[in-house]
Amino acid sequence: MLTDRQRHEAAELLRSAEQHVTPIAPLTDAFPGIGTEDAYEIQLVNIRHRLAAGAEVRGHKVGLSSPVMQRMMGVDEPDYGHLLHDMELRPHDPVPVARYCHPRVEVEVGFVLGDDLPGETCTPADVLAATERVVPALELIDSRIRDWRITIADTIADNASSAGYVIGEGRDPRELDLRAIDARLTAGGELLAEGRSDAVLGDPARSVAWLARTVARFGVPLKKGHVVLPGSCTRAVDVAAGATFTAEFTGLGSVSLSFI
Repeated sequence: MLTDRQRHEAAELLRSAEQHVTPIAPLTDAFPGIGTEDAYEIQLVNIRHRLAAGAEVRGHKVGLSSPVMQRMMGVDEPDYGHLLHDMELRPHDPVPVARYCHPRVEVEVGFVLGDDLPGETCTPADVLAATERVVPALELIDSRIRDWRITIADTIADNASSAGYVIGEGRDPRELDLRAIDARLTAGGELLAEGRSDAVLGDPARSVAWLARTVARFGVPLKKGHVVLPGSCTRAVDVAAGATFTAEFTGLGSVSLSFI
């Protein structure tokens, strides 16, 4: 484990990398003893820093929600990060690529909560009961670690590689089979990636329930109005200036995001 001073040093390195859009070497190079607990504490150091500067928590995201990604990272459960108000993007406002180190987009079935979720006892049924609507979503991910050369500790410390998100209107979750939503990602009429919602732990509601139980251990509630991104239905796709990405979901609608 790292000392408290080392955790703050690591957090400052990530914060500087994001502010100056200059990625750094993996934290595991500079802090070879770093573990998962250290990584979450590093993430929280930077979240608290942003909250003190006026940011607001708007929700959370889950990463590593597919078995393939978990095997790649050598873990047996997902990870999570925070969604802040200044990470919310709008479909009609082009996003400057130069703000980010190495951005990518992922396709997700998002959840907008209509009620608070229970914590340590949360089940998928609780998630469905508390969800106001499920929404088409694109998550913008970015790594402040050079060349995406990340370990599980690197990505957790780096707020689960989150950078932004955009959501569409959506529907009542009880009107859909959340395990059988087909998703397609296109740009310029070209199909870039496709998948299905059950790629996310077999059911994206399971991912949200896992998140509620996990963050409850740290005293963090998932509240009414929060957005939860449960994990990607497809592989991540690199972003380039001039591209407009559209995610289409059967029975759920679509959402787009443009880059300049």
